[in-house]
Amino acid sequence: MAKPAFSSQIILDTGISMGDEGKGRLIPEIIHELQQSTGKSNPVSTVIKVNGGANSGHTSGGLKLNLYPAGVVEESVATLAIGSGVVADPHKFVWEGAYIEKHGYSVKERLLIDERTMVSDLSHRLLDLGWEHYRTHVIGEEARGSTGRGISPAYCDETAHFPIFYADFTNGRAAFERKLRQRMSRALLTLQAVCQVDEASWNGFFQTLTQAETRAHKELIDAGILPAEAFNFERFKGSKPFTLDMDALVEAYWTAGQMLKPNIGDVREHILQTIAAGHTVIGEFGQAFWLDKRFGFPPNVTASHTLPGEFYVSAGVPVQPVHTVGVCKAYDTKVGTHHFICRFPTDHPLGQKLSKIEFGVTTGRQRMVGWFDAVEKGDALRYGGFQDLCINKLDALSYSGDWNSGNLLVCTSYEDSDGSIVRHVPRSTAQHTRVKPIYTEVPGWSEDISGIRNYTDLPENAQRYVRVMVRSTLEVAYGADTAVWPKALPNLRYIGVGPEPDQIISDIPETRELLGLA
Repeated sequence: MAKPAFSSQIILDTGISMGDEGKGRLIPEIIHELQQSTGKSNPVSTVIKVNGGANSGHTSGGLKLNLYPAGVVEESVATLAIGSGVVADPHKFVWEGAYIEKHGYSVKERLLIDERTMVSDLSHRLLDLGWEHYRTHVIGEEARGSTGRGISPAYCDETAHFPIFYADFTNGRAAFERKLRQRMSRALLTLQAVCQVDEASWNGFFQTLTQAETRAHKELIDAGILPAEAFNFERFKGSKPFTLDMDALVEAYWTAGQMLKPNIGDVREHILQTIAAGHTVIGEFGQAFWLDKRFGFPPNVTASHTLPGEFYVSAGVPVQPVHTVGVCKAYDTKVGTHHFICRFPTDHPLGQKLSKIEFGVTTGRQRMVGWFDAVEKGDALRYGGFQDLCINKLDALSYSGDWNSGNLLVCTSYEDSDGSIVRHVPRSTAQHTRVKPIYTEVPGWSEDISGIRNYTDLPENAQRYVRVMVRSTLEVAYGADTAVWPKALPNLRYIGVGPEPDQIISDIPETRELLGLA
């Protein structure tokens, strides 16, 4: 069954849940589809990371990635671009690049970092841990669950008008050193006077960072590609508490920046020229709709914008038509501490089964798991927009182990504490914590579907579940009366039935046919 062609040269790969939807696996699939439909070996010339930093994890082609776009596993992609909406520690580019090249993929000649991409550094990592200390030890709140990668504090420097850009690596060491020293001084004052970090916690921060990065890069250390000392943050401590060896710090960051100097340029112009030449650009989002700092629910949001419109700002190009793919799972997951409306009861056998496979790529933290929330997906469509839908991990819902019977649930609306029905995600945080899910039940299935590649071969109950997810999402976005739905509806373009690149179904009927509305 021929799928509708992509409607733009710009294709956006976005998450429409709480993150961890499997966006990374979509990049190769889109590229392979375009290769088949166009007959070209290199239809996608650029994949650009749009937002976030090394706090977002993608798995693609067997690689676990944090900072580089998942397009790195496709050698036909000539340019791996980093937009100005990203914050990035130069060391992470170097370290992750070494990891990628160890696995046989080229990086150095393909990487293009925008001049206005913001530099994150040790000060932001320390502040990340410092604000967690403040949250738990000073004001007595629950830990937020930070990655410790310094992303939020780096964006704070942007809004406070203290950014250091990658362009600063091209303008001479003296100016860079002045900015970095000032940044470190501000961070040290904040850690002591505001975060009220004690000496033991200060020392613990360096141990935490060293252990985390050593663990993350064990493969490189064991292979002798990078020394363990490269990940030792203790070397930057000063001789007294709350001091740093600034000479060592400046030298380390300047050296890393100089290694990347040939890769720093104008992503705006590159994107415009790519489009003018008739090539396709894929915008890869590091986070998901409901983690947007303006649309989501603090404290469990990211520090960047995650809606499709962020592409224009990060790439630096005029508003123009794009083709957006909204990615989610056949159930929901969440990392953090905030209210999770559709979370499984702790003793639910499916919840226990899914918990065994749901861990963060970046942090290794256990994800919370819950039923499919069509209210969130429908509002992501209504207010963010997408032309296509991708639903991953349908295979995980098959009966196995203790999950051997029972219905699947899809949340179609909420009920407030006064009994009123809520059909969209509340914007009030207080109301969001009050509402309870209203579910539609769908029979489950026992068949292993991980080997299925055609939609019609799915068990009838799996097809029914897919239809309920899609229809419920559209009813939230457009209302229950199908007569007033838009003529052009989003199509379910892909269904993931396993983690491997070929475990995907793409011959899904057009939406009206799928739902029996044709």
